[in-house]
Amino acid sequence: MRRYTKAELEEIVFTQLDNLNAVHDLLRIMKTQNELLENANKKLKDEVSDFKVKYYKTGKHRRPKD
Repeated sequence: MRRYTKAELEEIVFTQLDNLNAVHDLLRIMKTQNELLENANKKLKDEVSDFKVKYYKTGKHRRPKD
């Protein structure tokens, strides 16, 4: 069994704290990216819906003649 000095334990704890802060920062970035993706998906869904409405209202969906 290894015995740690107080200084070594403090170094381990501060390293873990740094890692925890880094993980927190990454989670915050991922949350922001997720919100941006959700907004982009909603906008794309709305644009597709608008396109479908315009496409079917104008009658441009007729089949080409064979």
